[in-house]
Amino acid sequence: MNEQYPTAYSVASNYLEDRGWSELIDPRWAPALLEEFRHSGLGWIDEDIIETVNELLFGEAEWNSTDRVEMTEDIWPTRQEQINTSITYNGFSAHTLQLIDNYINDILNGRTNLDRFNQQEHAGLCLADSPLIGAYAVCCHARASFEPGRFSLKCQEAKPSNWEIDAKQEECVEQWARAKGIWFSNPEKVFTSVYGPMIAQGAEAKVYYKAGDTSVVKERTSIYATLGKALEAIVLHNTLFPETQMTTIGFTRDSDGLFRIILTQPYIDCQRLATKAEIDEMVGAKGFHDNGDGNGVNYISDRLHLEDMHPANVFIDPQSGKPICIDCIVKFIKKEE
Repeated sequence: MNEQYPTAYSVASNYLEDRGWSELIDPRWAPALLEEFRHSGLGWIDEDIIETVNELLFGEAEWNSTDRVEMTEDIWPTRQEQINTSITYNGFSAHTLQLIDNYINDILNGRTNLDRFNQQEHAGLCLADSPLIGAYAVCCHARASFEPGRFSLKCQEAKPSNWEIDAKQEECVEQWARAKGIWFSNPEKVFTSVYGPMIAQGAEAKVYYKAGDTSVVKERTSIYATLGKALEAIVLHNTLFPETQMTTIGFTRDSDGLFRIILTQPYIDCQRLATKAEIDEMVGAKGFHDNGDGNGVNYISDRLHLEDMHPANVFIDPQSGKPICIDCIVKFIKKEE
C-alpha cells in the first residue's frame, strides 16, 4: 500500500497522527474514524484513503470480511463536503474553483438541490444566479470549519458567535470572489461610470441607475447576523417576489470597509406607495399574517419571517395597479434547539 498509493497513505496516516489516533487498533473505532473522514471530506480523494485507514487500523494481514470497513454510500462525502475539503487543503485553487462551478451548474440545471431550500425556494436560488450560489457554498464551508465531525473522537468545542461566523464567511467569500474575478475594487467609481449615478442611499443599500436602463444596481450591505443569512434573504425575496428578483453579480467592500453584495434588480416606476391594507392583502395571499409585535409592518408564516414591509418598500405598479415589494427583511424561522 505504501509504495502503490503514497498519497493516500500519507494523508491517512498524517490525519490519524495529528489527532492522536495513530495507536488506535481496536476495530470498534473504525466506523467512527471513517465517519470523521467522511465529514472532513478526505474520502473524496480516492477509495485508497479508506483502504489505507483499514491497513493502519488492522494491518493488511488481519483484513477480513468482519473487520474491514467497505466503501459505502454512507461513507462517501457530499458535494459540499468535497468543496469544504478542497478549500481547506488547496485553498481556492483551479481544482477548488472547478468543484464549485460544477456544483453551481448542477444546481442551475436541476441535477442537485440544496437541502436548506424547498422546491419553490430553489427557483428563487436560481434567479439569484451563479455568484450567489457559489458564495453560499463558500459560506457553508466557513460555517462547517467551526464544527467537529459528527462522529469525532474530539470533544465538542464551544459554539462560535455569529460575528465569528460572519467574519469567516466574509473572508472566505472575498478570497473566492477575487479568484473568480467577481470582486469589485473601487466600486463607487466603477458603478458611476458603468451603471449611472447613485440615485438613493440608505442604511442597507446604495442604488445606481442610468436613465433608460431597465434595471438598477445595488450595493447591498448585510443587516443579518451572518453573510450566509444575507444570501438566504436574497433567495427568499426572489421566491416571494420574483417580479423584483435580485440577481447577484459580485461582491465588494465600500470605503468604510463594509462587505457588500452587488446585485441588479428591475427598475420599478412608482405610481404611489401602497397602503397598509394593500400590503396586508398581498402578504396574506402568500401565507403571511401580522406577527403581533404592534409595529404593523412585520409578518410571519409557518416557515418565514417577513419584516420591514412599510409603504416605502412597497410600490403600486402603474401598469398592473398591484403592490410590488422592492425590499424587505426575510429569514427562516429559527428552529428550537
